[in-house]
Amino acid sequence: MVFAPDYPIRTERLLLRPLRPRDYPAFHALHSHADVARYLPHEPRDPTGTSELMSERMPLVEIEYEGDRLSLAIEHRETRTFIGQCSLLYTSVEHQQGEIGYLILPEHHRKGYASEASLALLRVGFEGLGLHRIYGRCDGRNAGSAAVMAKIGMRSEAHLVENEYIKGEWTDELIYAMLAAEWDKLSR
Repeated sequence: MVFAPDYPIRTERLLLRPLRPRDYPAFHALHSHADVARYLPHEPRDPTGTSELMSERMPLVEIEYEGDRLSLAIEHRETRTFIGQCSLLYTSVEHQQGEIGYLILPEHHRKGYASEASLALLRVGFEGLGLHRIYGRCDGRNAGSAAVMAKIGMRSEAHLVENEYIKGEWTDELIYAMLAAEWDKLSR
């Protein structure tokens, strides 16, 4: 069975929708920004790298198999401005699990957009895809991302110490998660 949400996914202030070719300038601004890449395993992308990534991500709008992902633009409803990207990865059919992720352009940080988009992804994962557990991960130094996951009601499940060697240094990883039963209580 193929699962695809009705696009755009609407929140109070945002539209989550498939990426479009016209998103390229803002998509490149996001993926080439040093602050955005700071806690990611790769360096800021050059125009060719951004173009390749965008071509890879644009068709990711439905989930059929384990490993499939929704990769969506985050657009401000009022201004119709691209402000970031978010994703829901179907990590396990057997265990009914998924992973959320988000990137927000720095000029839109601290406005609650990552939280709002992430709550929409949790709704899609639990209510649309029927997942049992959804988790998110971030670099242990990324206090902003950890705060987003805590703010939306995800539990801190793990602090993995120096578990990855990224950009020449050992880094910690934080894992937050939510179960379907917890979502049901939260969304009432």
